[in-house]
Amino acid sequence: MTSPPPGPPRLDALLRPRLPSPLQEVQDEGFARHGMRLFLKRDDLVHPDLPGNKWRKLALNLEAAAGRTVLTFGGAYSNHLRATAAAGRLLGFGTVGVVRGDELAHRPLNPSLARCAADGMRLHFVDRTTYRAKASPEVLGGLLSRFGDVVVVPEGGSNALAAQGCTALGGELAGEVDVAAVACGTGGTLAGLAAGLDPGQRALGVPVVGGGFLAGEVARLQREAFGGPAGDWSLEERFTFGGYARTTPELAAFADGFEDRHGLPVERVYVAKLLYALTALAGEGAFAPGTRLAAVITGTPDAPLQEPSGSR
Repeated sequence: MTSPPPGPPRLDALLRPRLPSPLQEVQDEGFARHGMRLFLKRDDLVHPDLPGNKWRKLALNLEAAAGRTVLTFGGAYSNHLRATAAAGRLLGFGTVGVVRGDELAHRPLNPSLARCAADGMRLHFVDRTTYRAKASPEVLGGLLSRFGDVVVVPEGGSNALAAQGCTALGGELAGEVDVAAVACGTGGTLAGLAAGLDPGQRALGVPVVGGGFLAGEVARLQREAFGGPAGDWSLEERFTFGGYARTTPELAAFADGFEDRHGLPVERVYVAKLLYALTALAGEGAFAPGTRLAAVITGTPDAPLQEPSGSR
C-alpha cells in the first residue's frame, strides 16, 4: 500500500517560532517587598516578524486560510497589519489591509504602513464611519465584491481560532505561576490564555483602552472557541491612562525606571500599562504574599506606536 502524499508544511516548520517562549524571573523591589515573585513571559522573542501574541493569534487563522489571500483590519500604526503583511511575505500568500481613515490615502505612508506595503500588502483606506461598521454584512459584502476570494480575519486577529491558538500560552505557564497577566486590546489573548491555564491558576487582563466592552468580548470569544466560559479570568480596567496609545508623564517615568532597573526595553502602548498596573496592584495588596506572577511581554518598542485615536 502506498502512503498518501504529505500535506503542506505546518507554519511552525516554515517560520520556526521560538516556543515555548522564555520565562524569566526578575528581582523587582516593587514586588519583593510584598513577598511576591515577578516573572516575565518573553513572548516578544517568539518571532522577529510575528512577535508574541501576533504569532499565537495568527497561526491557526493562516493555516485555515490555506494560502488564500487574507484580508484584515487596523489603524495606521497597527502591529497586527504589519504582522499579517510579514506573514504573507514569508509564506507567499496575498494580504489586504483595510485601514481606518480615508484621509490617509492621499498622504505619504507612515513607516508602519510603508512596511506593510513593502511586504506586499494591498492597502485599502476607508472612512471612520465605514470602519466602525466593518463587521456589518453591507461593509463585508462590499469588500468581498472588491477583493474576491479572501479570508477575513478581524481587527487585532481576535476570533475563535486566535483564542484557540493562545491556549498554548496558558499551557506554557501551567504549573509555573499563580497569576498570568496580559495587556488587552481586543481580548483574544486573554480568552485563550485563561483557557490554557491549569485549575487553581488565574488570568488577569489589563485593558489599554476604556469603554467597558472587553468583558463581553472575552466571554463571546470563549463561547465561540470553547463552547462557553473557560478558565478563571478577570479584568483590571483602571490603567488605560486616557485611552489607546495615550500616556502620561507618570507612566513614562515608570517605564523608564523599569528599563533602567532590568535592562529590558519596555513597549509603551501595551507592556508599560501592564507592568504599571501590576506594580500598583501589588502595592494595594491585591495579591497574596508568595504569589508567583507572570507578566506576558507581547511586544517590543522597536515597532512604531499605534495611532492614538482610541481604537481598540
